[in-house]
Amino acid sequence: MDFSPDEGQQAVADVVNSVLGRDNSWDALVSGGVSALAVPERLGGDGVGLPEVATALTEIGRHGTISPALATLGLGLLPLLDAATEEQQDRYLAGVAKGAVLSAALNEPGAPLPDRPRVTLANGRLSGTKVAVPYAEQADWLVVTADTGVAVVSPKAEGVTVAKTPTSNHGDEYSVTFTDAVVDGVLDGAEARRVNQLALAAIGAFASGLVAGALRLTADYVANREQFGKPLSTFQTVAAQLAEVYIASRTLTLASNSVTWRLSEGRDADDDIDILGYWLASQAPPVMQLCHHLHGGMGMDITYPMDRYYSSIKDLARLVGGPSHRLDTVGAALGERWGHGRRPGDDGR
Repeated sequence: MDFSPDEGQQAVADVVNSVLGRDNSWDALVSGGVSALAVPERLGGDGVGLPEVATALTEIGRHGTISPALATLGLGLLPLLDAATEEQQDRYLAGVAKGAVLSAALNEPGAPLPDRPRVTLANGRLSGTKVAVPYAEQADWLVVTADTGVAVVSPKAEGVTVAKTPTSNHGDEYSVTFTDAVVDGVLDGAEARRVNQLALAAIGAFASGLVAGALRLTADYVANREQFGKPLSTFQTVAAQLAEVYIASRTLTLASNSVTWRLSEGRDADDDIDILGYWLASQAPPVMQLCHHLHGGMGMDITYPMDRYYSSIKDLARLVGGPSHRLDTVGAALGERWGHGRRPGDDGR
């Protein structure tokens, strides 16, 4: 399968790189038109789809940008484009092109990205708690997965309480409690499982950019840093460790691209999503540690870009549940197949 970017994706990548090359911030992304990319044309956007949004998130990750970009473009915008009516989109997406923030409340205490949430939705009211909600306080709207559907609510609505929680990269993240909170709307036919799939696709795209950016930063550093009169990159151990980072980066990118392609084509993406989640949680943090190690003392400087890459990956690995949870998810999927008389390879893979 050739996942080379098409003309539209390459144009998106060029725009993001041009914008962030001058100013690595959310305001720059907004003024450069990046926040408007997936907004419908009738609302002043470009109307691009999931592949282009994933490309934008990858490039934003490659720059190590700490901003509401993932929350808005990936967690909030994608499910609204996927399941909201035109009338709902006109209401919830109207300000995104000009910098309005969106987010999604998906995780619950002890349950990362649950397909059967414990938060209840009944008679247009939400009750329960969501955790690890990025930029909840700054968002205009939150997409909330619940037991009987998917709702949209304002974080300022009566019955909604937000409490800031710590993160590794110092980005804004909150615990959100709903106490009989009145929702603004319900996405008819939307399910938590589909919203979680889109979220993992977005998170995977962003994470692949983070690892690729850290790899590039580290490769440049060891190529220019000399020891014993030679560049560090010429030492066999250094080259071998860089190769490990490269393998992890390429595999994460492949998994991310596969998930994006399958979802955008309406194909079954369950296996690829499980693999993407596990690879992100289990392999991205260790190779980030290698990048830190190869930077020596520079890796400990919190003002150096490496800190943004590593701390952001730590937050994303936590957001998807960590390696043990993701491995359990892969195992449960295999167990379910075996319980129905299927074996790996029965579907032609």
